[in-house]
Amino acid sequence: MNVLLIGANGQIGQHIVRLAKEKNDVSLKAMVRKEEQVEALQADGTEAVLANLEGSVDELAKAMQDADAVIFTAGSGGHTGADKTILVDLDGAAKAIEAAEQADVKRFIMVSAIQAHNRETWTDSPIKPYMAAKHHADRILAASKLNYTIIRPGNLQNEPGTGKIQAGEFPEGGAIPREDVAQTVLVSLTNENTHHQGFDLITGEQTIQDALNNL
Repeated sequence: MNVLLIGANGQIGQHIVRLAKEKNDVSLKAMVRKEEQVEALQADGTEAVLANLEGSVDELAKAMQDADAVIFTAGSGGHTGADKTILVDLDGAAKAIEAAEQADVKRFIMVSAIQAHNRETWTDSPIKPYMAAKHHADRILAASKLNYTIIRPGNLQNEPGTGKIQAGEFPEGGAIPREDVAQTVLVSLTNENTHHQGFDLITGEQTIQDALNNL
């Protein structure tokens, strides 16, 4: 499966790049927005393409040529304001979805945020603009013609992954290592039980495959 990863330079994205090298059934191309990032990825043996979520839909569609699937794990980051959140996390995601349809990509996996679909859980959140952006980006994806999976991880941790998760609905919240999010993304690529599904993701007791099979 030819996969384009949007957000390859982010923390989850870096885990996906590394873990994809261990999967014989995934050929990954990393999309980044700086030439030096392209050079660093290529030097490490990863195919890379230069494109920007604040650019045009056509630019993104060109980057997606020959892709069977797109993974979207990009974000404006916590150090930016609401303006960048709108431009990257919402409009950038919307353009990526439109570009995937234009490029005839079949599969789209979105890394979102826990309970982004449930406004009641983030009414008083300090990151409410980010949650709103994720909410509407996810709705745009669900309304598209793409075979989508929306993964909504809990509070992200930098500890090593355990390989054990819970997937479902968790309005009370939870946490999960970024490495386990990355592994869940890659397993979801070929797990038909995740097709046209959105789910919260936190640390649990089941293997990733079992948890996804039980959705």
